[in-house]
This record gives sequence, structure tokens and C-alpha cells, in this order.
Amino acid sequence: MSTAQTHRFLGADGARDPYTPFVGCCTATVEHYDLDLDYDVEDNGLEARATLTCRALQDTDRIELDLTELAVTDVRFGTGGLGGLLGGRRVRADHRGSRLVLSLPRTVPAGESFTLTVAYEGYPESLDGPWGEIGWAELDDGVLVAGQPTGSSTWFPCVDHPSHKATYRVAVHADADYEVVVHGELESVVERDGERHWVYTSRVPLPPYLATVQIGPYERRELTGSRVPQHLVCSKKRRKKAEKTFAEQGRMIEVFGDWFDPYPFPSYTVVVVDESLEDPFECYACSVFGKNQLGTDWEEQRLVAHELAHQWFGNSLVLSSWQDIWLNEGFASYAEWIWSEASGGRPASWHAEKAHRTLSKMRQDLVIGDPGQVRLFDDVVYVRGALTVHAIRETVGEDAFRALLHGWATANRDGWVSTAGFREHLRGFVPQHRWAEVDGLLDAWLLRRELPALP
Repeated sequence: MSTAQTHRFLGADGARDPYTPFVGCCTATVEHYDLDLDYDVEDNGLEARATLTCRALQDTDRIELDLTELAVTDVRFGTGGLGGLLGGRRVRADHRGSRLVLSLPRTVPAGESFTLTVAYEGYPESLDGPWGEIGWAELDDGVLVAGQPTGSSTWFPCVDHPSHKATYRVAVHADADYEVVVHGELESVVERDGERHWVYTSRVPLPPYLATVQIGPYERRELTGSRVPQHLVCSKKRRKKAEKTFAEQGRMIEVFGDWFDPYPFPSYTVVVVDESLEDPFECYACSVFGKNQLGTDWEEQRLVAHELAHQWFGNSLVLSSWQDIWLNEGFASYAEWIWSEASGGRPASWHAEKAHRTLSKMRQDLVIGDPGQVRLFDDVVYVRGALTVHAIRETVGEDAFRALLHGWATANRDGWVSTAGFREHLRGFVPQHRWAEVDGLLDAWLLRRELPALP
């Protein structure tokens, strides 16, 4: 059954996401980003040009973009194919902190498209906030970009909220000794004058936080085991251990494709950086791991499964607002248990009982259906989110659960999702006389602090 809903751009009615009230735009959305980045790895210097194809959400003569700690040198406005730094009309820019306010040369009617070309430069750095350091991070020898939830403003001007999705073309010019990975598909790489010029495109619209750049002294290799092309990018000294770590990833793709929906993107890339990370993280059609997260034991393999599962839950099915983060982390965490079952390990019920025992010994002080800004990525959101999924499985039965998961992933592929939409979807798999019971079960797991018993 279809659960598609009319999409609302958060901010279009003047309301901000209370979890990230400092980002977003009320007047327009960006439908395509064309980024040209000239990067010096040695001194972390960036010279860039971003051409944004925008659409007005209301009659407007201004647009607000998110851009942190980088100097804007020129902005031009264009319509009807006329634009760019040479052909566009100059725009007055007011850049304060992380907000770039642009006064357009005329009022743009609602629904009309226009372009903004922004030239900017500087030395990008991480953004420190409630979730630690996010965004552009200079490594000992390269770059890592972790955008979730509002870190993309550290390297390009954007509307940095998941309700605003766009396609991308990204060109990166960097020293020829370095491998460059960008979200999307590699279209070309040309070497000249000691530099490599990389061009990536992503034709499936994605929110800015899933955009990424990874640069390092890496090698690129192909992985096997799936019909989906898989790329492994890591340094030569990490190659053997990385190949062992991701040896089962192809089978994971096939298992998750059977459970959810065929893998939603053209390919999948894993990058291993030569530094330790607190957690691996997902990007569009890509995941990034630290050197400390390589291995073949369950603790490492569950991370491989978790980040892969985000390609469905989080990247294909994108949140309408951050409040519903459990839909990303709960389903990705439950996918770990699905993989455990499918690979001959412990059943999901064993993992659920263990997780429930762990949570029962902890303070019950978090509502995962609305965890708040500071605790958005709290471990409880992940674990209790997975337990919520398992409770549904135990309540509706195996056949209905499989159909429910597959239908949820299929109906919302490349779309937006919310808890309200999931509740409506779930209702289609529950007999009417049992809906009050199941609806109450969802409330108990998502909207109350006390830990319910497992069904």
C-alpha cells in the first residue's frame, strides 16, 4: 500500500525545525548544486564556486543560505539560462556567522526558478555544536567530511535541512597524489600539471547532510559478492584488513535487498581513513570508517551492516524532520540483528532480549519519538528504536512484518518519511480490531520514558 504524503519544505511556512532552528530557508529551495572546488591539501586552502539552481517557494526578493566561516567574494543572480559570475546580476550579500542572506535584484514569483552563483574561499574547519564536531575536518594527510546533521555549511552554501533535497555535480581539483571521493558516481578523472580533476554527479536528489568529500593518500579497489558495484577506498597499508572487514558486505546488500527493497543507488563505496573515529558514518551511497573499526568480529561486522542499512533508512528514505531520527537509527540498528540471523549468528530475539536487559538497568529519561536536540544521537535512540521494530515484528507476525518492511522501503524510495507516515503504513498491516492495541504499543515505545516489556 502507498503511504506517500504531500511534502512540506520545513521553513516554507516560516516555521523552523526546533532541533536545528539556526539553519534552513523559508523563501526558496535548492534543486541542484553545481560545485567547483580547488583544494590545497597541504594548507587546507579552498577556492570554490557554487552555482545553485533554486525555486521560489513564495514571492520573494531574498534567500537565506547556510555557510560557515568561509569568505564570500562574489554572488550573481540569473534566470532563463543567464547567470554565472560573468552573465549574472550582482547580488548584495550579508554574511554573518553561519547565515548568508542574499538580497535579490528583483522579486521572484512563487514557483519560478533562478540561479545563484557564489564565489567563496578560505580554510574550512569543523563546526562545534550540540553533537560534537561536524562538517569539514582536516586530517593529518587529507580531509574527512561528516555532514550530519548541519555540517555541510562548512564547505558549500546550502539549505542545510533534510526536507530540502537536490541533485549534484561536484568537481574537485587536488594534488595528483590524493584520491578524492565525493557522494555520487564518478564521471571522470583527468590528471594534468600535477593535479587530478575529479567530477562526480548524483542524479538522485539528496539532502545536504549526505553530501561529502573524502581526500587522502588512498587506493581504490573493487569488492565482490553483489550485483551492486562496490568500491573500497583506503591506504595501501590498510588494504588487507579492510578487504577482510568488508568481505561479507556484498552478501549483506543481497540480504537487505531481499528484506527491504533492492539497493537504492547505482553503487556503494566504503572509505577507511588512517585515523581513529568515534563512530563510522554514512553519506549518500558511501560510508566512512576509522582504522579502529576494521575487523571480522561481531562488533565490527555489525557496524558494516548498520552503515549499509542507512542507504535505505536515512539516505533513500529521508527524514522530513530531525525529531523522527528513530526511523533512521532504529531501523539501521535492527538491520544488524537481521544480518546476524541471516549469517547464521544469534537470532534477533536474542539481541532484543540482551538489549532490553541493558536498557532496563539504565535511567528511563528519554522519549525516542522526540529526543530533543542535545540527545538526538543518544545510544538509547538506537537501541530502543531497534527494540520498537522488534516489538512490532513480534506483535504483527513474521509474514506481515516482512511485508511491512518491504512496503515501507518501496513506497517511500527516494522520498521523505515521518513517524506519522510510518504509523499510517503500519495500520495497513494490522486487523482493524487490533489497531488500538498496536497503536498503543507504538505510543509506549516512542512517546513514553518508561521501558515497556517485550511482547
